[in-house]
This record gives sequence, structure tokens and C-alpha cells, in this order.
Amino acid sequence: MGPDMRMNPAALRALLALAVVFVMLATTGWTAVRPHGMAEPRAASLSAWMNGKVGTRKLPDPKAAPAAIARFFASLTSAQRRTLAERYPLVVGNLNGVPPTLRYLANRRGLTEARAAEAALVHSDRLTPAGRQNAADLVERYDSLLTGQRQILAFDPTGTGRAAEVLGDLDTATRVSIVVPGVDTDMLSFERDNMPYAAPVGMAGQLYDAERATDPDARTAVIAWADYTTPAGVGLDATIGADAERGAVRLEALLDTLPRRVDVALFCHSYGSVLCGVAAPDLPRGRVSDITVFGSPGMRARHASDLRTSAHVWAARDSGDWISDVPHLEFAGLGHGADPVSDSFGARVISAARAVGHPGYFAPDTTSLANFADIALGEYSRVACHVGNTCRAGL
Repeated sequence: MGPDMRMNPAALRALLALAVVFVMLATTGWTAVRPHGMAEPRAASLSAWMNGKVGTRKLPDPKAAPAAIARFFASLTSAQRRTLAERYPLVVGNLNGVPPTLRYLANRRGLTEARAAEAALVHSDRLTPAGRQNAADLVERYDSLLTGQRQILAFDPTGTGRAAEVLGDLDTATRVSIVVPGVDTDMLSFERDNMPYAAPVGMAGQLYDAERATDPDARTAVIAWADYTTPAGVGLDATIGADAERGAVRLEALLDTLPRRVDVALFCHSYGSVLCGVAAPDLPRGRVSDITVFGSPGMRARHASDLRTSAHVWAARDSGDWISDVPHLEFAGLGHGADPVSDSFGARVISAARAVGHPGYFAPDTTSLANFADIALGEYSRVACHVGNTCRAGL
């Protein structure tokens, strides 16, 4: 190898560190087998929408600004709105600017149709046994999401699926929390029976209950937001920012739909903290009061000030979280930068006492969950700082 092809010691150490990441992740369960996907039903619905009309009026471009979408739907009668939700559920249910209650209605219709499609595949001889089992698992997931009056804000069965659910009343809330999960989040992992607090729905549920217990009179809502395509398992996608960049655009669009009166707090777990770091500079200033990251591999920033946000930046890590073994660096686009709980990063580091490793920050009776509720409610004086950190200074 010629002199110009030799790596300097720093570069070699960085690559060796990244190799450790892959080995470590392979032994900690950060893997997934991507299940079979459905036949692009949302793409078909979008195509039909683009050719549809209400009376003589063309339907708006789904990529239009949320304000334009809101004006269009406000101009319709209630019967016309309901007809569109029933005819194009996978469009209306995912369209920023549509009133939440109409999105819930559309997504209930979309879930019902997706359930029927998967139920037809459960015994299909066109699928492998694994494919039939995946179809059965999806039927079970859709049955759960259709239970009671659950408020599904987004639903797309394409690929491994995306979803978002609201707890509370978005129409009356003055404080809204958004839980942004990490890798291997899809339709099947959106909620779980074992350790429910480790999945997006359980995280949001624990946070909402903690907020209500702390201040029963607070007008709050929590969104379990798994409406972006996350990296699947070990691989290059988990060490670069491409999925985070695409997800950041979707998160910013969601924020554009929330009422201007609300204070928004982001709670970003694992790879979700990468997304929140990428999104931070473009989030509406003054709209997002707090960004809290936990179990974070980095925010693709060297310092909290590099996020260029007016939000308070909080960080937590449990002492038993394996993410602490991930080298916090960025080299040639690989890795996600500085450790958010390090002194040099400049975040407000809070206690995560009694958390249960990497997936357990929302476990009952943990200091991390109590801290999250206080941050969500703006009760900063009650937040418990990590030992040695003055996380409440200047608030």
C-alpha cells in the first residue's frame, strides 16, 4: 500500500471503534428480519386521490402546505369530509392539515381494510409459513389498534408499516409531548405485551399517565409517533443519518399541523435522538420548548448550541444502558457525533435512576419517567439532575 493510501492513526481508531459498534449491536438484539410488505395500498389510494373531485372541485395536492389542506377541508360540508375519509382513508388519515378527528375516522377505515387484506393471506398457499405467520401477527396488531376509541393519527401499511397514536385531546391541549422512537420500529413493534413501556405506544401511555398523576388539571396530549421509516437492524442505515433526515422532514410537517397555542416537548429515544438532532435547527422557534434525548448514540452535533434551537436540551442515560459502549464520534458520515450526556456537549443532564437499561426509561417508578413528566408539564424546578450536573441552572 502506497503512502497516500495509509490511514492516519486517528482514522484507524475511528474505523476500529465503528467495528466495535457492529459487533456490540449484533450481540444486543438490535436486529430484525423485515417482514413481507403489502402491495402498496397507499400508493394506489394516492393515485385515485389525484384524479378525484368533490363536486366539480379537484382534490388538493397531498404535498400542499398543511394550512392549504386545512382551508380546503374547512370549506367542505361534514358529509363531504366524511365521504373523502371513507373513500381515500390512506390519504386523508395521513394528510397534515386534516382535523385530527377526521384523521382518526379515516385511519379506522384504513385499518379495517388492511386487516381484511392480511386476514385473506393467513392461509394463503402463496406465502411461506413465515409469511403466513407475519400476516396473522398483523391481523392481531390491527385488531388491537381498532379496539375501543383509539385515536390513530397516522397509518400506512406500506412495507413494514408506520403509525402514530394520540393520547388525550389534541383540540384542547395546551402542552403536547411527542415520543420519537428508534431503530426497528414498525407496525408489529408499535406496541407490545411484554415490557409495554419499551414500545412507542407504551412509552406514550406511561408519559401521559405520569403527566395526569402529576397535574390532573393540565390540558395535555401525548403522541406516540412512529410515522417515519427507521433503520432495520444492524447495518449501514443505523450508523448514518439518511433515515433521520427523511424522518426529520416528517416530524417538522407534523409540528406545522399543531395549534400555535401549544408548547411542544420532544422525547427522543436511541436513533430517534439522531432524528431530533437533525430536525432541531428547522423546528419552529418558540414552538418546541424542550428536546429530551435518552439512550442516545448522538445528535449529529458536537455541542448542544450547534442544534441552533431555542428549546431546552435535556439528556439522560441509565448506567446499565449498552449505548454507553457505542463510540460517540462521526467519521466520513458514519456515527452520530458527541455524547449528549458528556459535560462537553452542554445538555442539561437529568437522572435516569431505576431505568431498566436501554429500553426501560419509561418503566414505572423510574426517576427518568418522573423527570419526563415534569419536563412535559414545564415543571422544571422538580426535575432531578444527574449527580454533578446543574440541569436546572438558568431556568
